[in-house]
Amino acid sequence: MRTANYFATAAVASIVALSTSAFAAGTVGDDVIAAQRAALAAATDGAGFGPQSPRDLDTLEGANARAFEEAPHHTKMNLCNIHFHENAEHRGGDFTTYADNGDGKGTGTGFKYNGTLTEAELAPFGSKVCEGKYGDLEPGDTIEVHYVHSSAQITPGPTLGACLSDATMNPQLRVETQVFVLVNDDAAHDFVELAKHEVVDGYHQAVNIPTTTGAPISYAGSTTGPSYNEAGSPLQVSWSVRPRVAKLSIASVDAWLKGNTFDEDHAHGVRNLVTNPDLISTID
Repeated sequence: MRTANYFATAAVASIVALSTSAFAAGTVGDDVIAAQRAALAAATDGAGFGPQSPRDLDTLEGANARAFEEAPHHTKMNLCNIHFHENAEHRGGDFTTYADNGDGKGTGTGFKYNGTLTEAELAPFGSKVCEGKYGDLEPGDTIEVHYVHSSAQITPGPTLGACLSDATMNPQLRVETQVFVLVNDDAAHDFVELAKHEVVDGYHQAVNIPTTTGAPISYAGSTTGPSYNEAGSPLQVSWSVRPRVAKLSIASVDAWLKGNTFDEDHAHGVRNLVTNPDLISTID
């Protein structure tokens, strides 16, 4: 889940410069990722930030003591936004294969589906899908879909701004999360259907969120996206991440991107996995 970057600190300027100098070379080294994590630690030290996302779902212990009330079940909130990231931001379940460090700006990093696909499922699609800032999508690629929900009285729309209202600028937020692997198979899940939304019992709902991909892993975290590689996210989010990967028709993703309520036309970048114990919560 992404938002605008809220601030940067002069105290980490030298570390940021180190990171920036390496971007032009393509895939950055481990030292750059370490520098970004050090910058994040410096920017958040003693500042009162709550637990951050994304995280390794197999790491159950965290030292961040900033508690907030868990958001209601998503059926008692309003769906406000749907978007996805290329590669999984979280690590766990069927998605623990590290893609690479990427460029340090959210491209080429994150986690991939651990399993294997058939030659037919991996057949080239025949045209560019989701070409944009973070590259394009091909059969075999992994995406992490975020169904964002708000306690505010809103209607679904583009960006996190759709989750806020003049009457409620500090709503509770919940993200229902599903990781998919893209296949060239029209018999796989249809993203147009999975992103379908309507009003149910007075709430805007995504009515086809998968229910057969394992019990969601729930934890307290934040918004994500690469703009927070070196700065803390100030927003509090209740996360529910399904551990099993589902196969998704790449043709259906292409169709959805050509016209949807959320003005989405590309995949979003991936924030570095947050590993600092002081910045993650305990998973009960």
